[in-house]
Amino acid sequence: MRHGKKFNHLGRKKGHREALLRNLSISLVEHKRINTTLAKAKALRKFVEPLVTKGKTNTSHSRRVVFSYLQNKQAIKDIFDVIAPKVANRPGGYLRIIKTGFRQGDGAEMAMIEFVDFNTVYNGQEGSGSGKKKTRRRRGGAKKAAAASAAAVASEEVAEVKEAVASEDSGASEEQ
Repeated sequence: MRHGKKFNHLGRKKGHREALLRNLSISLVEHKRINTTLAKAKALRKFVEPLVTKGKTNTSHSRRVVFSYLQNKQAIKDIFDVIAPKVANRPGGYLRIIKTGFRQGDGAEMAMIEFVDFNTVYNGQEGSGSGKKKTRRRRGGAKKAAAASAAAVASEEVAEVKEAVASEDSGASEEQ
């Protein structure tokens, strides 16, 4: 019976599962975003989030604890030097899982797992020119701007026509 066994075994023995989660977490720390199956992404989130929480306290003990899970020096440097300062004020929830559909070959549900603070497009922190908040009412402003520019062009054309008529009138009066 499997009473009280809450984590997903992912169809693997313990050593294989640990190696899988270790490799996935190293890739996630290195690239900040990876694509995998939904079940692996959910298991990975439970594996990595406590490590990032440990990374917020930069002591030699917490570095050793995180190293015992990952066994990769570069990943440890990334967690403590790059990721932890960026998520220092966040009280958890460092990873986001986005479902991306089903895999062609076997129909497995796929997902993208990423660090929340490293996606500037999704967070809306993209380098917008003005500090003004964007609204969804885009069409009315475009119509007003187009109407204003059309009115300016029309007034310029009217002024040109008036000048042409005035010059023709003055030329005709000189001939008589």
